[in-house]
Amino acid sequence: MKFRSLLAFGFLSIGLSTTLQAEEFSQQQLEHVKQVREAASQSNLSWQLLESLTTEVGPRLPGTENDKKAVAWAKAQFEQLGFDKVWLEEATFPEWRRYHESAKILVPSEQPLHLTALGNSVSTPKDGLSGEIVLFETLDELIAAPNNSLAGKIAFINYRMNRDIDGNGYGPAVKARSSGAVEAAKKGAIAYMMRSVSTSHHRFAHTGGSHYQTGITKIPATAVANPDADQLARLVSAGHNVKVSLNIQTENLGEGTSYNVIGEFTGTTFPDQYVLIGGHLDSWDLGTGALDDGAGVALTMAAAKHIADVKRPKRSVRVVLFAAEELGLWGAKAYFKKHQAELDRIVAASESDFGADVVYAFESNVNAASLPVVRAIAKQLAPLGVTYIGKNGAHGGPDLIPFKNATSAPIFALHQDGTDYFDYHHTADDTLDKVDPAKLKQNTAAYAVFALMAADAKTKISGK
Repeated sequence: MKFRSLLAFGFLSIGLSTTLQAEEFSQQQLEHVKQVREAASQSNLSWQLLESLTTEVGPRLPGTENDKKAVAWAKAQFEQLGFDKVWLEEATFPEWRRYHESAKILVPSEQPLHLTALGNSVSTPKDGLSGEIVLFETLDELIAAPNNSLAGKIAFINYRMNRDIDGNGYGPAVKARSSGAVEAAKKGAIAYMMRSVSTSHHRFAHTGGSHYQTGITKIPATAVANPDADQLARLVSAGHNVKVSLNIQTENLGEGTSYNVIGEFTGTTFPDQYVLIGGHLDSWDLGTGALDDGAGVALTMAAAKHIADVKRPKRSVRVVLFAAEELGLWGAKAYFKKHQAELDRIVAASESDFGADVVYAFESNVNAASLPVVRAIAKQLAPLGVTYIGKNGAHGGPDLIPFKNATSAPIFALHQDGTDYFDYHHTADDTLDKVDPAKLKQNTAAYAVFALMAADAKTKISGK
């Protein structure tokens, strides 16, 4: 009897859940969802936008002429696509430039080194510098080194990032990029080198943001291509005292200005409430920023357009192209500050900033009362091969960090396959040919389904 009761309760729960989901969306609404999903799956719009951005603008380091061109490009594209509202919001940031970088092994034999300056790095002297490298396997090992043990030497961390579908190796690896130069300087080092935060075997160095600490000497900070990092490690392992020379010429230009570019299709019933989707418009200067984050820019713009072509949902769909993400989330911080008093108007937020491989999973971070809506969305994503993760603990993209840390905004993650993402991330190899048009369409369709349903649900999604 007890088993039958539990079984009956289980069927009742499933039936109730299905009923709640059905009540959120009428059959006509679900037909609109199907139309949007099919249109986005077949359209070349996101590819056309990405091709235009990476070809006609190219790399978009914050504050450069190309960054300004990207802002003008995005505004013009929003207007051409027929967004109801298009506007710019200012964001300031510490402006930085890369001018020259070169390096080579001097001892035991002269060999070229492929490396790049980390973002915010200071320059070497004009004629460069040279010194013996001291190898550490981890940042913690460098931190544990005796004081002044690196006087006149170059610290080199050879931490290897692991490869995984969700990119879980990035966090541990990026710690050395962020603070390695500070820890090396504390020990007396004259420069800092690290193995690229990368899963690649290609001879491309991976740049990325680094930071200094007040009161600690600023030393040049660089990343070495993984095959060259292996070469250095083999030489050290063979017992050689390895000496290298570096010449890094960069410049910190003080406060720079760029803009978040925003386009919105206005909702029919609750226009002040909105779904926020988007990516970051800037990129590093080595490649053309196709994967990071041209794809996110293009697919979210296209997703919103596909929705508007079928119907205008109850709530607005807002696409935010954030400025100066690569130098420290400055556009996201500016958006958060400007809209701080009205963040409760956001009914769902998701950023695409993990390349352009397929979306394989969907996850929320919302109030439990909103889960019937989430499950209804997941059901309509299933035909695209997207699996629902029911843990309700999504983190969202980098530009959503200010929202997640300080508010209860409903955050969503459309998880992309990142198995190969860090082969190209922050390198000269981040170019359009690395994007598969078919996978970009699937991403666009997933974002279109998600944004339409979140905006058109009977019940307003709320955060925790």
